[in-house]
Amino acid sequence: MNMNKYNIQPTEEGFYGNYGGQFLPEELKKEFKKIYEAFLYYKDDADFNSELDYLLKNYAGRPSPVYFAKNLSDKYGCEIYLKREDLNHTGAHKINHSLGEALLAKKMGKTKLIAETGAGQHGVAIATAAAIMGLECDIYMGEIDIVKEKPNVDRMKILGANIISVTKGTKTLKEAVDEAFEAYSKEYDTAMYAIGSAVGPHPFPMIIEHFQSVIGREAREQFTEQTGTLPDCIIACVGGGSNSIGLFSGFLDDTQVDIYGVEPLGRGKKQGENAASMTYGKDGIIHGFKCKMLQDENGNPANAYSVASGLDYPGVGPKHCYLNEIGRVKYDVIDDNEAINAFFELSRTEGIIPALESSHAIAYALKLAKGNKYKRILVNVSGRGDKDIEFVLNKIKI
Repeated sequence: MNMNKYNIQPTEEGFYGNYGGQFLPEELKKEFKKIYEAFLYYKDDADFNSELDYLLKNYAGRPSPVYFAKNLSDKYGCEIYLKREDLNHTGAHKINHSLGEALLAKKMGKTKLIAETGAGQHGVAIATAAAIMGLECDIYMGEIDIVKEKPNVDRMKILGANIISVTKGTKTLKEAVDEAFEAYSKEYDTAMYAIGSAVGPHPFPMIIEHFQSVIGREAREQFTEQTGTLPDCIIACVGGGSNSIGLFSGFLDDTQVDIYGVEPLGRGKKQGENAASMTYGKDGIIHGFKCKMLQDENGNPANAYSVASGLDYPGVGPKHCYLNEIGRVKYDVIDDNEAINAFFELSRTEGIIPALESSHAIAYALKLAKGNKYKRILVNVSGRGDKDIEFVLNKIKI
């Protein structure tokens, strides 16, 4: 099997086909080159990997299990399996790359992590990784998301992180990234920007994919061990695209496996009321890289909206854009109501409360199950829904 036919690495300039790259001021390019060189060295360093593997196993709780959702399967007439990233320490897949980034920062002699967060899961994971590595931590978060995701904000504070409220623009994830990046540009000598998804200037998309690829490796081995075969299709939600690229990486060259990335349609198709960058976006440059992104009439990044704070980003990872362009992954949409219905369906059928982000993938899996196209479906439950409970209950009024 040719492992590199679809699962490609970026060029030296950081491009996956037409997407990616590094659109930065010259001064920052020098620092990003240092990060790139350090990553290339440490990703193959035995001591680095031994330390990271120890943390993933004994601190984060890996491997996360693949669970056969029997009740859901019986109800919908096909075999539905769940990759349980919600069972990781801190409650989501974000701990995978956060530990990797924090360890890399420490090896580089940095003393602080700077990060953005939407749903708060990346913020919690980075605050956690900073605590265990003995690093300072500044987390930038939109004012709206701070209110919406209060449980995660409280957790970050307990972990010792400094939370900076972002009040510009839509007061959500895009502006949080803007502010975090601006702060980093003033502190790069002593700090590292810990990007929260498979986005940003080269080399961050490849760094995040590398640390998240553990999801796909585990899932492929676990599914095969349980069933004796590969799944017919795999599904994950896509905002920036870290959990999904992690899962997809384990199956990209298994062409008999269909792959679906599920974007948030939000309230509807009208631009500005969704965050489906791949589905409704155009080629553009945002936060130092080229991707499909939602744009306003002037070509600037448009406002993005989703009921799931972790998905309301107007761009998407460059490797996802490449996989869409070559047709290896199909990207489709789920709206707010469908996601909330799936949130309750999984909770009440299997006793698993998923994050609203993950609920988009669950909703799409149930759609496919109803269509009787596939016998075995594997869904990535990227995070647990503790952070969303108060918001959902207030919204639904049950």
